[in-house]
Amino acid sequence: MELVNTHAHTEFCGHGEGTVDELVQAARAAGITTLAVTEHYPLTPAFDPKAYLAMPQESVRPYLEALEAARAAYPDIEILLGTELDWLGDCEDRDLSDEDLAPFEIVLGSVHFVDAWPFDDPAQRGRWDEPGAADAIWKRYFELWCDAVTSTRPFTVMSHPDLAKKFGHYPSYDVGPLYRQAAEAAASAGRMVEVNTSGSYYACKEMFPAPALLAEFCRAGVPCTVGTDAHTPANVARDIEAGYRLMAQAGYRTVTVPTRDGGRRSITIA
Repeated sequence: MELVNTHAHTEFCGHGEGTVDELVQAARAAGITTLAVTEHYPLTPAFDPKAYLAMPQESVRPYLEALEAARAAYPDIEILLGTELDWLGDCEDRDLSDEDLAPFEIVLGSVHFVDAWPFDDPAQRGRWDEPGAADAIWKRYFELWCDAVTSTRPFTVMSHPDLAKKFGHYPSYDVGPLYRQAAEAAASAGRMVEVNTSGSYYACKEMFPAPALLAEFCRAGVPCTVGTDAHTPANVARDIEAGYRLMAQAGYRTVTVPTRDGGRRSITIA
């Protein structure tokens, strides 16, 4: 079966490893036919003072040049020039324009910050241990996620939709209404979502999104793709086929793949 990965990172961000060339070589060796390299879009020092969470602004041009060089060197694999863009809500302090994002053929939308707090950063996770924290954080996370989905940002795919579960903290209430709200928002906005296979290797021990949330996306008619969120070339193909199986179990019959021209194609999986 054809393998695709629409979410991968490199050494251009402070917490990734490997060059673009090494990532592409690993993808080719694994039989991946479409690879979206989606480095974290720059944040300001207010959000990323140690340049650890995203690539620095001065790295954007060298990053794009490296992708173009890989595209020329390896014409047998489709390489999408991408970025993962954080939704910061009312805390947004970047003056982003269409021109800033124009070079990217795929833009992943992500919520890594709850009101300026990087809730999934292991170094800053202390708030999760406060009494009742999970109840409030989950609610606010999905509010922000739905705001991102319905915003005017040119998000191609919404990444790891239930990232709030990363550390294995869950609210005391039924999350079903949050899931339905998320699915309805994505459907109304015409967005895609992803199965992000990296979740299995965090405390939550399951891919993003949870099977119940993925089923809600499927019922709402939300297209879905698969990304490994690799931060090292060794993980570029990790669990892609397992991601396909999760989609099939949720009711999906095809994987949707973004294309370089802004369109979409499909791979039959069931």
